[in-house]
Amino acid sequence: MSGKIIDGKFYSSQIKNEIKEETQKLKSERGITPGLAFILAGENPASKVYVKNKGKACDELGFKSVTITLPEYTTEHQILDLISQLNDDKEIHGILVQLPLPKHINEEKIIEHIDFRKDVDGFHPQNTGRLSIGNKCFIPCTPYGIIELLKRKEIETKGKNAVVIGRSNIVGKPISSLMLRKDINSTVTVCHSSTKNIKEFTLNADILIAAIGRAEFVTADMVKEGCVIIDVGINRIEDISNTKGYRLTGDVNFNECFEKASFITPVPGGVGPMTIAMLMKNTLDSASGKIYK
Repeated sequence: MSGKIIDGKFYSSQIKNEIKEETQKLKSERGITPGLAFILAGENPASKVYVKNKGKACDELGFKSVTITLPEYTTEHQILDLISQLNDDKEIHGILVQLPLPKHINEEKIIEHIDFRKDVDGFHPQNTGRLSIGNKCFIPCTPYGIIELLKRKEIETKGKNAVVIGRSNIVGKPISSLMLRKDINSTVTVCHSSTKNIKEFTLNADILIAAIGRAEFVTADMVKEGCVIIDVGINRIEDISNTKGYRLTGDVNFNECFEKASFITPVPGGVGPMTIAMLMKNTLDSASGKIYK
C-alpha cells in the first residue's frame, strides 16, 4: 500500500530541511534572514489555525515572522495602509493576507496592493500573468506543491493526459498552466461545474488532479487503471463513529479509487503539507532575490 501513496508529509519535510540549510547559508554569507508577515483580519477559526501553523514553520526554519491580527470591523483603508508599510519594510520579504477577508473588504484590491515582489502567495496579477506565459514568478503554493510531488515521486508527465477538475484562481487555473510548461509537458484538459459528461474526460486521464471542493466526488468508475490521482480537496463530512463527529476527506473517494490508481495522495497528509513548505520556499527565494532581483 505504501508504495502507491504519495506522502506529502515526507516530501514537505525533505523540502523544509533543504530550506533550513539554504536559510543558514543566506544568513552566514549575506546577513539576510527571510522575513514573512501575516495579516489576519476577522475571527475565522480555520484562518487562525492556518496562520498559526505557518508561523510555526517560520520558527522551525529560522525565518523572522510577524503576525498582525486585526478585528472584524477593520476598514479596507487600514489594511491597505498596513500593506504599504510592509511593502517598504526591507526586513519583510513576503506578505501574506490570510483569506477569506471580512465581507466588507475587497479582496482583489487588497491582493493587488501587495508588492508583487513580496507576493509569496502568488496571487497578484503580475505573478499570475507571468505564470500563464511561462516566465519566472512566485507560483501559488498548492499548485507548486503538486508539481514538486510529481517531480520528487519521479512520475512521468511528458506527453501525459492531465485532467484538472476545478478552475479556481488558487489551484485549478495555475496548476493547468504549470502542467503545460516545457519541463512538465503534459496535455491538459480543465473540467468544471458546467462540464457535461465529465466522466468521459476523467477516464482519459493519466494524471487526474481533483480540486473541485466536493467531498468524494471522484469515484472508481471515473478513473482508468493506472491513473495518478492528486487529491487537492479537504472536506469535513459527518461521522458519528469519530469523537469529533466528523472526518476529513478529499474530493476523491480514496477507498474506491485506491486499487485503480498507480499513485494517489491521501487526505490528510498529501497535498496539504506541501502548501506550507512551498510558501516557505517562495519566501526564501524572495529574500535571496532568486525570483525578482
